[in-house]
Amino acid sequence: MSISPLLTSLEKALRCLPGVGPRSASRMALHLLERDRERGLHLADVLAQALEMIEHCEICSNLTEIQPCRICQDSSRDQALLCVVSSPSDILAIEQSGLFKGRYHCLSGLLSPLEGLGPEEIGLSQLIQRVHNEKPTECLVALASTVEGEATTHQIVSSLGGHTRVTRLAQGVPVGGELDHIDVSTLSQALASRTEIKF
Repeated sequence: MSISPLLTSLEKALRCLPGVGPRSASRMALHLLERDRERGLHLADVLAQALEMIEHCEICSNLTEIQPCRICQDSSRDQALLCVVSSPSDILAIEQSGLFKGRYHCLSGLLSPLEGLGPEEIGLSQLIQRVHNEKPTECLVALASTVEGEATTHQIVSSLGGHTRVTRLAQGVPVGGELDHIDVSTLSQALASRTEIKF
């Protein structure tokens, strides 16, 4: 038990972060208090600003402090290509690759009846409305290869079929992967999605 109730409160507050347990929270709190108070104050200030000012983009639902977000405002991006993701972290990952030049639509998660997440809860109707209004020529579905991801992909395909070309990210053997370390599901997907080698 901590000798300081405020320290205990700080440790409990830090535990709201994913992957931070009691020991990690204690180490973080003690580090900020003993060795880095200035950066701790800066962290508190930036965190307060971010929580107050960052919201969802009115067009794509990405996180932004301006409306619409910078990606939606960028006229140099391919307006005919729309990438559907399940969270803003997916947009960050794709943007870091530097290879995608289209626009995004961010759902509010994946279909999961057990968690009470149906089509309305994850915002599928907003995606369908956007596709009807903007008429992109391709809708790239970039969702996780999980049961929930596959169910959401199936729902998107059945909802958008005939309105736009629906594609998905390639799946299969990762670069540097050894075949004997790959699960059967990934290997079967790789075999089914094989492509011709061109020289």
